Amino acid sequence: MDIILWIAQNIFVTPAVLLGLIVLIGLLLQKKGPSQVISGTFKTIIGFLIINAGAGVIAGTLGIFEPMWKEVFNLESTALSDFMGQDAFSNEFGSMVAMAMTLGFLINVLLARFTKAKYIYLTGHMMFWTAMIFTGIVVNTVGTDVNFWGAVILLAVVLGIYWTVQPALTQPILRKITGNDNIALGHTSASVALLGALGGKLFGNKENDAEKLKLPKGLEFLRDSNVITALTMGILFVIGAIVVMTKSTPGAQELVASAGSQNFIVFAMIQSFTFAAGIAVVLMGVRMFIGELVPAFKGIATKIVPGAKPAFDVPIIFPFAPNAVVLGFLGAFVGALIWLVIIGNTVAYIFVPTMIVLFFHGAAAGVFGNATGGVRGALLGGFLTATVVAWGQYLMVTTFIGKTIPDTAMWAADSDMFILGPIVSFLAQLLL
Repeated sequence: MDIILWIAQNIFVTPAVLLGLIVLIGLLLQKKGPSQVISGTFKTIIGFLIINAGAGVIAGTLGIFEPMWKEVFNLESTALSDFMGQDAFSNEFGSMVAMAMTLGFLINVLLARFTKAKYIYLTGHMMFWTAMIFTGIVVNTVGTDVNFWGAVILLAVVLGIYWTVQPALTQPILRKITGNDNIALGHTSASVALLGALGGKLFGNKENDAEKLKLPKGLEFLRDSNVITALTMGILFVIGAIVVMTKSTPGAQELVASAGSQNFIVFAMIQSFTFAAGIAVVLMGVRMFIGELVPAFKGIATKIVPGAKPAFDVPIIFPFAPNAVVLGFLGAFVGALIWLVIIGNTVAYIFVPTMIVLFFHGAAAGVFGNATGGVRGALLGGFLTATVVAWGQYLMVTTFIGKTIPDTAMWAADSDMFILGPIVSFLAQLLL
């Protein structure tokens, strides 16, 4: 068990190491020379760390963006009381999470080996958080005295099946997006991505592709994804900054103070450019590590799991439709504001729109929606994302995660977890 826990804690939750190991094994199985093995392994790790660096930049700017818009709408975080919380939960059930995740990955590999769903899930941090949230649901449903191995086996089977089936469900649309069948999507935004594709097909116009927008000559700069990202976020940041500067609440004052001696509006504008820079960094990292990992993965696919395809994190789809990424986030952002007001005035729950989830999931839904319904599909995909996240958070925090880790469910639970949460709860109640 100590060995398994060490592997889980040091490899599976560190995606760069996991992917570097995959490339190393793949190149060795292909009997590549030392130079190619070292170069491919190192460039894969470096490429993924570049993605992490870009994602960190994005998260940092959203750390300003989110409280700014909370101030605009006079929101406070939903009060949580009498719950276990992440720290205590990890201390008591961390080994259950690690075991379930490790065995679940082995089930994923076995299913890929012996079924037609030949996808191996390689998004390590999503594997960890999905295992964490599902474990919280099981403990909340059954109680803190839940049988350890019974819970581990149930969770491992659910996770292994999910990590195998999810990429298979999204692959037909992803194949159209990428133009090939080399990689798959391994991310908890799959449900909203598919909803975006369905919404785009029903209500969109495929011919009005977001990446082929015809613009007047004076607006051709909008074809550059970096420019449109900075411009869109700049407008939102500046509007939020202006509103915040008119308020005298402690939260508003703290935000203004975070700019130091710099004018807060100028500070906000710089955040929008920083956000765009983060996206550019992510795309550069994606191109680097995909370029090394896909050829190396063929060694594993041919030797261990013939025909297998690697399923990666959601940024892999961003380079194929960068305009749709922005449109998806816009749709998600506007949808979150709408649902924030509706939920607050109906069930009296303060929905906390986590911008990181809205961005990455809205972007996925935007790209998938654009593939089937153009601009309208991308915007609708984003709005559907906000709908799932808003009502999913309400149900998860108040019902399915209950007294275990509602604090984590607010910021770490994602679209697919909201969809599958009730199923996990039902199975735990039935079998444990």
